[in-house]
Amino acid sequence: MKSTFMSSSLTEKILSQLPGDVLQGLRRTDDILRSIRENTAPTPTVVKDNQQNLGDVDWDVIICGGTLGILIGCALAIRGWRVALIERGILRGRKQEWNISRQELVVFLQLNLLTEEELETAIATQYNPARVSFCGGTEVWVENVLNIGVDPVYLLEILKTKFLASGGQLLENTPFNEAVIHPDGVRVNNQFKARLLIDAMGHLSPITKQARQGKKPNALCLVVGSCAQGFPDNNSGDLLLSFTSLQNQCQYFWEAFPARDGRTTYLFTYMDAHPQRLSLEDLFEEYLRLLPKYQGIELHQLKFQRALFGFFPSYRESPLKLHWNKILLVGDSSGNQSPLSFGGFGAMLRHLKRLTFGVEEALQTNQLSAKAVSLLQPYQPSLSVTWLFQKAMSVGINQNISPEQINQLLSAVFTQMQQLGEPVLKPFLQDIVQFSALTKTLIKTGLSHPVLVAKIIPQVGILNLLDWTVHYSNLAAYTTLFHLSPMLENWIKNQPNSQQYYWHRLIDAWKYGSGSDYYN
Repeated sequence: MKSTFMSSSLTEKILSQLPGDVLQGLRRTDDILRSIRENTAPTPTVVKDNQQNLGDVDWDVIICGGTLGILIGCALAIRGWRVALIERGILRGRKQEWNISRQELVVFLQLNLLTEEELETAIATQYNPARVSFCGGTEVWVENVLNIGVDPVYLLEILKTKFLASGGQLLENTPFNEAVIHPDGVRVNNQFKARLLIDAMGHLSPITKQARQGKKPNALCLVVGSCAQGFPDNNSGDLLLSFTSLQNQCQYFWEAFPARDGRTTYLFTYMDAHPQRLSLEDLFEEYLRLLPKYQGIELHQLKFQRALFGFFPSYRESPLKLHWNKILLVGDSSGNQSPLSFGGFGAMLRHLKRLTFGVEEALQTNQLSAKAVSLLQPYQPSLSVTWLFQKAMSVGINQNISPEQINQLLSAVFTQMQQLGEPVLKPFLQDIVQFSALTKTLIKTGLSHPVLVAKIIPQVGILNLLDWTVHYSNLAAYTTLFHLSPMLENWIKNQPNSQQYYWHRLIDAWKYGSGSDYYN
């Protein structure tokens, strides 16, 4: 389906009103997206091996990528480790809030990154309730899910201050160029020496690109949106909403919530990486075309504060496994998020405590081989099972299904989850899949809507369905193993430290891989 949008007049008109070169930024991002879809992006060679010893190192950890790297960097520095953080620009937060649930913010207190007063100051907005709704289906309302807007400017500034006060070194305007792996450490940019390199540079990390060797993503999520003033007062939000049938071989989904300086609205959609898919500029035009109907207001009544856009690639082979020693991928660099989520702040925060303690133990026991470091980013069936859901929420470029099929399925599923109650509904909306909740939902939906469920099989494909059953079985196994893990605690304590490291990583994998981290 070749893009049919020959002119983006609305997009050009709106984006030209905003400060900065926003339209060109959108088009530069589209150029990157196009190179990924057409597989023309060059594969960098930024990681090399060297068999000579480095000798003394300057740091225990060097972190590349400051926006989210400061989270784990500050946590490690506060715990006494020597940490350097390199950032290609100036480390500062964006104006647009990061949305998250309150329970996920507790990690800032647990790791002594923020005081309770500082945490409350970091919260810019709160709203309730939030809606899930699909065209022609029942509305589902929930409270306290992704209803907190965190101020990234304040958060990063205070973390930067604490990082520096704890002995961390911040190197701004320092792009990452290369890493040379030696038997006893890593040399970064032919200048900085450390025991471990942590890559927090995101989806487009050159280390990740080199490791993937030009492999195209299995799926993409495209997101566009804006923050604008002029909407009627509305202190509720939308987590997942659709009011149209298939458009341009895409199912459009919407989010909306109050922001400190207006109201934020997003349009996002899932798709494969076929070259003829919609561009971000095309999708922005669709967003502006449909926004008046979605929010009940004309564009000329709005004062746009900023435009938002991006794309998020997902790979079936995730988290990404490296063959290099002494490099750890975190956040979006690792691919350690489900294909349903946008990754970023929420995914990083969910794993922050696990990664902080895991990295600390790896440094303490010198478990820095590729095999040992890979245990810090384990396979998680709770994430892998969501690939089938992503397939069910998207449609192939030439696939022919009923225009209402995706809406009908999602409406049926969420109606069943609502009837099963918040313990089933809430974790799923926070991108945490648990065996018991998933099983109850599948059974209830299958019994209530057998014909609708049967239609999904040809849409997602038999091979994908068979692959999903493996991850579903593993989800059951991980749930059982984590529930049995307390029986191992005393035995593990009597093992050598190096063996304890491996057992602790295994228990972490069972915990997060079963979605049991939702409770603590």
